[in-house]
Amino acid sequence: MKIAIGCDHAGPELKEKIKAHFADKNWTFDDKGTNGPDSVDYPDFAHAVASAVEEGADWGILICGSAQGVAMTANKHQKVRAAVAWNDEIAALSRQHNNANVICLPARFLEEDLAIKCIEAFANTEFEGGRHERRVDKISC
Repeated sequence: MKIAIGCDHAGPELKEKIKAHFADKNWTFDDKGTNGPDSVDYPDFAHAVASAVEEGADWGILICGSAQGVAMTANKHQKVRAAVAWNDEIAALSRQHNNANVICLPARFLEEDLAIKCIEAFANTEFEGGRHERRVDKISC
C-alpha cells in the first residue's frame, strides 16, 4: 500500500513517529516533507500529498497544527476528500460515510498514541457505499 504523507513545521516529529510505528506494515510512505521545524507554507505540502493521491497513492496523511489548513487545501483537488480527525471514531466515520482518502491530523492537539489510533481506524475502515455513495457523488463541483 502506498501512502502519501506530508506536514508543515508543526508536524515533522509526529510524521516520523507515524512512519516508524507503521514500518512493519506493508506500507510504502511517499514523504512529501517538510522535515524540520523551520516555518513553511502548509499549502505546498498539502498540494503535494493531494496530487500524489490523485495520481495513484492509496491514500494520504496530512499533519499541521490544527489540520484545518491542510484539509482546506487538499480539498481543492477534485479527486480528494480530506477529513480532519481528532479521534478514532471520527477517522472511521470519515471513511465509512464520506469515503475520505486523506486523513488530516492536528499535531498541536493530538498525542502520538491517539494519532496512531486515528490512522489505524482510517486504514481499517471501508467505505459503506449505499446511501452514502449518492452523497459523496455530490461533493465535487
